[in-house]
Amino acid sequence: VQLQASGGGLVQPGGSLRLSCTASGSIFDFDIMGWYRQAPGKQRELVARIMGDGHTNYLPVVKGRFTISRDNAKNTLYLQMNRLTPEDTALYYCNVAPSQAIQDMGGGYSGQGTQVTVSS
Repeated sequence: VQLQASGGGLVQPGGSLRLSCTASGSIFDFDIMGWYRQAPGKQRELVARIMGDGHTNYLPVVKGRFTISRDNAKNTLYLQMNRLTPEDTALYYCNVAPSQAIQDMGGGYSGQGTQVTVSS
């Protein structure tokens, strides 16, 4: 499975972006899908995760601002980001994995990422 993230860019504080992650193959078999981000000099962090049953988890600082969703028919994962702040600036990339344990260990498949820059 190859993943391609898109939708990043430069946005002013308070603005919105919608990230997409399209898979070359079927994502139906991957129960766990997530968005990670990594800013320069900082550790990678899990921003949002969605399970096959639709259950979602969010990094506390993005909860209420970001929404993760998946469209299995389109083999696509989304991240709607609202009320962006400069602290959201990072390289965002998607990951799919067969289980949460595998994803937490850094396994699964990841895309190359898309840069999000929030600045006035």
